Amino acid sequence: MLLTLGLVSCEKDEIKSESVITADSYKQNAFDKWLEANFINPYNIDFKYRYEEIESDLNYYTVPAQMENSIIMAHLVKYLCVETYNEVAGINFTRQNFPKMFYLIGTWEFRNNGSYILGTAEAGKKILLSGINYLGDVMNGSYDPTMSLADGLNHYYIKTIHHEFTHILNQTQDFPTSFREVTPASYVSDSQFSEPFINVYLSRGFITAYAQTNYNEDFAEMVSEYVTHTPEWWESQMKAAETMYEDDREQTQTGRALIEQKLDIMRAYMHDTWGIDIDVLRDCILRRQANITDGLINLTDLTVE
Repeated sequence: MLLTLGLVSCEKDEIKSESVITADSYKQNAFDKWLEANFINPYNIDFKYRYEEIESDLNYYTVPAQMENSIIMAHLVKYLCVETYNEVAGINFTRQNFPKMFYLIGTWEFRNNGSYILGTAEAGKKILLSGINYLGDVMNGSYDPTMSLADGLNHYYIKTIHHEFTHILNQTQDFPTSFREVTPASYVSDSQFSEPFINVYLSRGFITAYAQTNYNEDFAEMVSEYVTHTPEWWESQMKAAETMYEDDREQTQTGRALIEQKLDIMRAYMHDTWGIDIDVLRDCILRRQANITDGLINLTDLTVE
């Protein structure tokens, strides 16, 4: 018994904090060859689906992304995001500005305030996408039965990519300071998902509850929500924003008026700085999104031409 205890003690002393999962060496498979042909060669984008601890945020518990879902996500990123900007702004814009790395992890990054992180952008070069292991459930409707396929993909993944890409554009060329002056005293940091803010964001002049975090998140939410939703959806949100938040004595305009001021600034920034008409971008995304939901795009094909 003493010998056994001694061995257990020695084993515990040798436990390391590093992950035992590594992508240091592997044999290239069909997916790797497809990624090389569709991301690395044309855009110099490294699409990482194998788990690498150094690319993960060690403040959260993270797990590897499943292979089959990673393949589908790669197709979605290519068709709904990368090629969308090719069509609207030209391939040179995409090559110059799109992040040079995508990194996938299996689960969401859960925070202490009850929210979880869908994705992050780092230094204008990398986008992390989380929750990849839920992608199959989102697509078959079992993860959130209240959402259609298009709404589910947008809510959990596609809108996140456009949101994070907006951060990258802003990190390259910042948006006008006039944007942050529309609702300067209304940002609530980490209280955005607490009462009352989680329910009154529209009347306060924000397109989502998360937009209330700070002006950087507000701007990225404005872009990503606008270009991934129909004009009818946007107008429904504006109708709901046609009131003022009564508990904010400094607010003198309706939520709709405030959001539309932000929209005008965002529209001008995207056009004047990047040459992108956000209405043309929206039409392109919605058309491609319909092709996905109608089953016209093969999301698992790994043929390399």
